[in-house]
Amino acid sequence: MFTKLSLRLRIFLFFCLLGLGGLLSVGVALWFGYGRALDTTIGNGFTFAAILAGFFILGLTVAVWLLFDENVAKPIERLAAEMRTRAHAGVDGDLDLTAARYLGDLAPAAFAVTRQLSETTLNTAQAVAQQTARLTSEKARLTALLTEIPVATILVNPDGQIVLYDGQAAEVLAQLGVARLNAAITEYFEPNSVAAAVGKLRKTGLDVAFTAKSHDGAQSFDCTLKPMDGGGYLMIIDSQTLNISPDAARPLVYDFDLLDRRSGAAEKDIHDRPLRDLCFSVFDTETTGLLPHKDDVVQLGAVRVVNGRIIEGEIINQLVDPGRPIPPASTKVHKVTDAMVRGKPDILSVAKRFHDFSRDAVIVAHNAPFDMAFLHRHAKETGVTWDHPILDTVLLSAVLFGASETHTLDALCTRLNVSIPAALRHTALGDATATAEVLVKMLPMLDARGVTTFGQVIEETRRHGRLLEDLN
Repeated sequence: MFTKLSLRLRIFLFFCLLGLGGLLSVGVALWFGYGRALDTTIGNGFTFAAILAGFFILGLTVAVWLLFDENVAKPIERLAAEMRTRAHAGVDGDLDLTAARYLGDLAPAAFAVTRQLSETTLNTAQAVAQQTARLTSEKARLTALLTEIPVATILVNPDGQIVLYDGQAAEVLAQLGVARLNAAITEYFEPNSVAAAVGKLRKTGLDVAFTAKSHDGAQSFDCTLKPMDGGGYLMIIDSQTLNISPDAARPLVYDFDLLDRRSGAAEKDIHDRPLRDLCFSVFDTETTGLLPHKDDVVQLGAVRVVNGRIIEGEIINQLVDPGRPIPPASTKVHKVTDAMVRGKPDILSVAKRFHDFSRDAVIVAHNAPFDMAFLHRHAKETGVTWDHPILDTVLLSAVLFGASETHTLDALCTRLNVSIPAALRHTALGDATATAEVLVKMLPMLDARGVTTFGQVIEETRRHGRLLEDLN
């Protein structure tokens, strides 16, 4: 039981025990002394002296605890957090040893270990960077090649989840919903036609041509399924049935680790699922003010995190018409003006789009209750239910770095070496991207602490719920 308590709380309880023990000692001495007193006057004086001594002991205990907490417990907690950021979040730089100056040789020893780790990591990172540069160049060539081929290509794993899609396919998927890695192919195309074609493919092992229809039957696409090793397949949509812009940006979006993903993991209760297996939809809003019950959203930005990385190309960066003038004080913060939002979609359509974007994902935000309050307020009008699991990076920061630290987004980015360009700070997409980068760095830190499942994270964050109450 006591091993689950934080270091600072255990030290606090230790000093509480010390203080209570001192008071108990005085009480016992008082009882014996009073019993031996010869008259009432002596007894009353003895009682007063004992009470006074008790207050002195209690005051001394509190003073010593405060000194111990400030100069020992907090520095140890901070030193441990800094070592984790360097070991598991890829943060470089020297440790701040000023706060740990009273810890003897512990701080220099931690510094030496961390410096050695950083040098090893740097050498590895340089080798990885060279390979990454080569792979990036190859990816650019592959993307350019696929762009010239007049077909849309989607790679699907054995459980029917999207592993890769090119730019043409992204536009097709966008016509039918929101393009997302790890989404089921049947979210976009009528399931029966896809199931029949897949069944024939697996039975014959040969290419299968078929017509895929949208759920409403309004659109149809001539497709070919090609079998892949391991049970997945490649879905190729013929150019004659494509209705896409020839000049649109066409990134190649993929995560080949999803080829080995099995639906059995997704069927587990969310609390039992490992964090590394979850998809995250990280978002932020800019608003007309700070009162969710009366103010309105003027911008919503979101990115997706799959397999511990931010998926390039899967974003929402949408200005929102609040249907009311934006106060100059708010514009001064987020730079969104009335002219910028005029004619843009309202919150009802943007919220529906974000709801589809976040399907089967954990929604993440920095101070999530604030941003989610705006969505919940319009839930009835939009006809969607916000029943997604929620994670808050304020609370994750408290779990990893201690409740006594500062947990603003700026402070967290500084702590984890995440940079927010000045032009993007206080923009919805800029803050959402920064929050996603922070999340990506904190996930391995949580894993290193033994917090590996979503349920464990929720259990840990509940201890710091008061932080959000104070923040809001």
